[in-house]
Amino acid sequence: MAGCCTSVCDFILEYDTPRIVLIKNKTVGVINKMVQVVILAYVIGWVLVWEKGYQAFDSTIGTVTTKVKGIAITNSSPFEEHVWDAADYVIPPQQENSFFLMTNVIVSKNQVQGRCPEVPSKTTRCESDSDCAAGFHDSQTNGVFTGKCVKYNEKVNTCEVFAWCPVENDAVIPEPAILGEAENFTVLIKNSIAFPKFHFSKRNILTNANTSYLKTCRFKQENDPFCPIFRIGDVVHEAGEDFEKLAVQGGVIGILIKWNCNLDLSPSKCVPKYIFQRLDNKNFRETVSPGYNFRFAKYFNVNGTETRTLFKAFGIRFEVEVFGQAGQFDIIPTMINIGSGLALLGMATILCDIIVLYFLKKSNYYKEKKYKFVDDYELGIESEDSYGAIQNSRNTN
Repeated sequence: MAGCCTSVCDFILEYDTPRIVLIKNKTVGVINKMVQVVILAYVIGWVLVWEKGYQAFDSTIGTVTTKVKGIAITNSSPFEEHVWDAADYVIPPQQENSFFLMTNVIVSKNQVQGRCPEVPSKTTRCESDSDCAAGFHDSQTNGVFTGKCVKYNEKVNTCEVFAWCPVENDAVIPEPAILGEAENFTVLIKNSIAFPKFHFSKRNILTNANTSYLKTCRFKQENDPFCPIFRIGDVVHEAGEDFEKLAVQGGVIGILIKWNCNLDLSPSKCVPKYIFQRLDNKNFRETVSPGYNFRFAKYFNVNGTETRTLFKAFGIRFEVEVFGQAGQFDIIPTMINIGSGLALLGMATILCDIIVLYFLKKSNYYKEKKYKFVDDYELGIESEDSYGAIQNSRNTN
């Protein structure tokens, strides 16, 4: 117990102070300098230069608006001759940071509320009325069973349903896509960003751009990154997709606008970079409900009867996302990173100490040179001896 108390007292009443020992050993000296060079290269090359450790950073905030233009003409059943413009194929007209472009469609014209045969399936095929339970319906049927088994065509009988008649038959998707000309449509993407911390803002349209420029320019990443007009076919191609195949069942394309700006340079150097990529699973054979589609209807009144035309629209949904960061010189992160680098240099000394004190043959000798233990009573003895020697010298003289 006494020994334990003595150890605790010694721990409390003593302290250690660094002692510089110059060791002339080629191996250790080379290791020391190599480690220091590596640390300096990391701090200067990676932290300060590559990672811009001398800057403070801020994330971007931004807004996006889009406008699609283009005309398509179809001249095939069930459309006959029909002109499609942006009001027909951009659904809905405005969305937040995204837009949908219809490229293919199944149309069910002149539907009215009534009774008609259901589309053939495992659930709806029948031989007699007993196969059709009155009142039955689920998410896969177009209406409510009336309890009757009726002819769908000359070969097939199906259950009669109360629904919008005639019911939609979407078993066959038009191929090639009805609106294949959508490849040549264009979209204007207006993007404004800001870095609030640095009171900096910018648009993806230059301030000196005029109307005639916007009518003729087409976006090219390398040549004209500030042209906001994108050809739909080019966007799909940049995402690594074939427009003709994608247009049949649709899909989702991401348009990523990246603003990484060094505000220590001229504001003109702050340029957006566009990244295009397919976001949904493009392997239709392995995907349940592949592509992108939805339904909408246009309602009208014919001789007092409510009538509608149902559209099952296939197309491409474009998701526009803005991200990035800006950096500007700031003395605080600069000093923090420099201080951290200087502290890391101590790792070279620690590594070399481990080698010298534990792995070299003369490690015990180096330990004696590096560590020296001093007690107060030794200092007192030395002081008294020195004082006595001085007095004896004076008496002799």
